[in-house]
Amino acid sequence: MSFFIDVLLGGTLAGVMYSLVAIGFILIYRASGVFNFAQGALVLFSALTFVNLVERGVPFVVAFAVTLFVIFVLVLLIDALILRHLVNRSVITLFMATLGLSYIIEGLAQTLWGTQVHGLDLGISDSPIHFHGVSLSKFDLFATIIAGSLVLILSLLFSKTRFGIALRAVADDPLAAQSVGIKLNHIWILVWAVAGFVALVAGLLWGARLGVQFSLSLVVLKTLPVLIIGGFTSITGAIIGGLVIGATEKLAEIYLGGIIGSGIENWFPYLLATLFLMIRPTGLFGQQNVTRV
Repeated sequence: MSFFIDVLLGGTLAGVMYSLVAIGFILIYRASGVFNFAQGALVLFSALTFVNLVERGVPFVVAFAVTLFVIFVLVLLIDALILRHLVNRSVITLFMATLGLSYIIEGLAQTLWGTQVHGLDLGISDSPIHFHGVSLSKFDLFATIIAGSLVLILSLLFSKTRFGIALRAVADDPLAAQSVGIKLNHIWILVWAVAGFVALVAGLLWGARLGVQFSLSLVVLKTLPVLIIGGFTSITGAIIGGLVIGATEKLAEIYLGGIIGSGIENWFPYLLATLFLMIRPTGLFGQQNVTRV
């Protein structure tokens, strides 16, 4: 039983990090109704920028602030050169724009910082902590506290503030939101900036775990099952979906790996997500679109 609890808690802690990445997707989706394929590239770009600054002797806090500034400048350029010209365009047009952006941002990161793999030390060891017979990773606990705190702050931001109300208005009906004075471009800039901040935190946590490398942008694809299970519009759903995916993939690897074979955790979340698509396509907390005729 203690081993089962170890696996369950370890997977749950990893799931919180999935939730953090998923929130970056949800922010853009709620503002524009499109899946932001460039979020993974933002995670990679921010992590590469930070780690290269640190390796050049820049203090941690200064490197973090400079990286945030670079991301904000990047967001302003994205808005001025791309998003501003795509207001009220179709969803597929916006999706293709974010798909193109992902390759542009990855190419820009490669041009600026190169392609070598970087180690990232946040000063938190991965040594185990023993508590009543249960072993937990110190780094996992640290990452969970950081990710969980950020998830809570963002949940309050988008549910209790005027900005959150404006974001929900834009998500429900962009034209109606514009008619009452909400500036769509300003909302998009703020949402992309927050998504960039989330990408930076997620990039540091995942970069410390896996190393800062170009495959880091593919890690965010694991959040697709999280979004499908939780729903593309719900931050609460991202939290629940992340916990479900993190726990079930570890349990499946341990308890089914000996029967089916290793590597189950790489595809089991997608199997679970496929089942959800057949049973509840909008996810646990997603909004169902109702068309009145």
